Amino acid sequence: MSYLLSQLINGITLGGLYALVALGYTLVYGILLMINFAHSELFMAGGYVGLGVLKVLSDGAVATGPLAFMKPAQTFFNSGMLGFVALMAATFLISAVIVGLLGVLIERFAYRPLRHAPRLAPLISAIGVSIFLQNAVLLWVSSKQLPYSRADGTAFVTSHTLLKFGGVEITTMQVFIVVTSLLLLLFLDTFVARTRIGRAMRATSQDREAAGLMGVDINSVIALAFFIGPALGAVAGVFNGMYYGSVKYNMGFIPGIKSFTAAVVGGIGNLRGAMLGGFLLGIVESLAGGFLETGYKDVIAFIVLVLVLIFRPGGLLGEAVAEKV
Repeated sequence: MSYLLSQLINGITLGGLYALVALGYTLVYGILLMINFAHSELFMAGGYVGLGVLKVLSDGAVATGPLAFMKPAQTFFNSGMLGFVALMAATFLISAVIVGLLGVLIERFAYRPLRHAPRLAPLISAIGVSIFLQNAVLLWVSSKQLPYSRADGTAFVTSHTLLKFGGVEITTMQVFIVVTSLLLLLFLDTFVARTRIGRAMRATSQDREAAGLMGVDINSVIALAFFIGPALGAVAGVFNGMYYGSVKYNMGFIPGIKSFTAAVVGGIGNLRGAMLGGFLLGIVESLAGGFLETGYKDVIAFIVLVLVLIFRPGGLLGEAVAEKV
């Protein structure tokens, strides 16, 4: 029983990561009816940006030469609980903003010129951007797996046991990931449902031309979607680096495919569906890896996708947007 609970907790944690990335897929698809396959590489970019920010803000070995002025800031970030909280907030905020702006640039130069082209064109462009970003990190950063730690080998974030019952341990990092995922979903769902900009996003999703005639700035709305989606992916990338202890140039491929699967399972175009699909896929994958051979976890995950598409083609929660005829 304790082993089952342990696998469930691991699955919920993994599902939180999938859900954050799936939100980016479903947000872009809901507005443009486009699958942004470069989103997985933005998840990877978030992991690298987060590593760089953590090193600059808290690794004394980096505070030399031009960065020597960072020593006082590093002293603050490495001292006490207040400094740690500020370090985490700064890392996630800076990573989200940088990767979000990268997403806006990609939309502006790789997708916007193809907005009125056949659907296959932006899809191929997205695959091209994905390959470009992956190889850019491979060539310009490192081809090796980089540890998510300081130069002396100490981890930026040490995970401690928060709860222990029946032989099952729940760590602070697991709770951090799940709670952050749920809070970001709540924030995004409220933002889309209740704010003026959110209403503009929903109007653009339903009928782009009509929304433009009503005064909605279509380009700004789409750019905002391409900022929010990658920003959420960046948060997931930082969490992935902290949780698994390393980042690599090709780390986004498999989680990206799994997150896209989660979005489809939950109902792509539906924010709550993306979150549900992410947690469901994480739990199924963890249970399959725990009770069967590890190699079967990917097989089981995609069998779930096939079954959902057979019996509920629109996903578990369906699509929030009415079909246009």
